[in-house]
Amino acid sequence: MIETILFIAGSILIVWISISSIRHPGSHGFYRFFAWEIILGMFLVNVRGWFVHPFAWYQIISWILLIVSLIPIISGVYLLRHAGKPTDALEATTQLVQSGIYRFIRHPLYASLLNLAWGIFFKSPSLLDGCLTIVSMAFLYATARADEAECLVKFGEDYAEYMKKTKMFIPFIY
Repeated sequence: MIETILFIAGSILIVWISISSIRHPGSHGFYRFFAWEIILGMFLVNVRGWFVHPFAWYQIISWILLIVSLIPIISGVYLLRHAGKPTDALEATTQLVQSGIYRFIRHPLYASLLNLAWGIFFKSPSLLDGCLTIVSMAFLYATARADEAECLVKFGEDYAEYMKKTKMFIPFIY
């Protein structure tokens, strides 16, 4: 029961944050909304088992992924706020950020969400969570592609060159 209440409350918050994006299908925020909802649902389905068998191999992998997910989000948000010179809280950057973690990957915030989703999956691996993780990955990929299209319009050739020099989510790999 408490998980349902938390899901509804969390969903209201996600809708409130995403309302303008939801109205624009195809925008990066539109796809991100669905990824956030899936990750929230996965978290709430698995929250009761987070500390069961704390030294099991899957729990260890989970904690590693959850801790690693903090690195790109902290670094990415810091750089967007300081080097990106946003006109709002974060999203409307006026400068293309290519320093720090952005030297290696274009989407550290989405990479963080990918690690978070897989970290939640490994808390209590199941077929349902595996399917939800893959669906969240698809939405995060769509989010990144839509974001790149928006950045190409906003930053033009500078962003196209930046895309050639960096990977999408995983430094040196993809």
